[in-house]
Amino acid sequence: MVSTPFTYSDIILKELDLVALETELKKRWPYRDLWFRKQNDLWDNHSNFIYHTQEFENLIERIEFTVKKFDLNKKHFFYYTVNRWYNYWSSRAVEQIFTGLEGVIAAENKKDRLVDFSIQRVKFDLKTTKFPRGFGWNLKYAQSHEQKLIKWLYLNQSMGRRFHTENRLFLIVYSSDGYHYKLKAEIAWLRTVVENYVAQFNPEQLKRPHIDETKPAYSDIIWAIR
Repeated sequence: MVSTPFTYSDIILKELDLVALETELKKRWPYRDLWFRKQNDLWDNHSNFIYHTQEFENLIERIEFTVKKFDLNKKHFFYYTVNRWYNYWSSRAVEQIFTGLEGVIAAENKKDRLVDFSIQRVKFDLKTTKFPRGFGWNLKYAQSHEQKLIKWLYLNQSMGRRFHTENRLFLIVYSSDGYHYKLKAEIAWLRTVVENYVAQFNPEQLKRPHIDETKPAYSDIIWAIR
């Protein structure tokens, strides 16, 4: 039998237990925030079981099995996979929070990689990300130059086939202790941040990234700071 490659359409989106998921995500905290290599199609395919694995213990078992099966570098593949898993399920949780709020409508096409939901009829692709060290400026500067940061995020994140110039909404987590990534697991707290943003949403305050002037796009930043 010839196996077919995994596609995002294979993901079955079910209602998440956000309390349980927060517990699982926080099990990743004892490990450092490291990437040993850039994302690539081969290792993505090796680790695509993350989309069907919510429990951290099961994730570790799948990692160990895959390392042995394909003779991979154990440490490198471990961090590669737990990072993908952590980012994916955190993003899924935040997206569910959005779509459960009044005025937010989930995308009709669940396979649409360009649209997650719309707020007051403005469509958005949601990006949950830690404060980018590569931006080169501190938090105070970033908050007072949001349009500059937005343009940087468009140009430096979601590259390759993931790149697009449609509307994006960036939820940026920032921790005063420098462990920004940990805040992605604070789902209950992130709910309050998202609720406040949606309650005060004003389409007229959206920013233009000015990436492709022939195709206007709109964006905004939601700051999740602790």
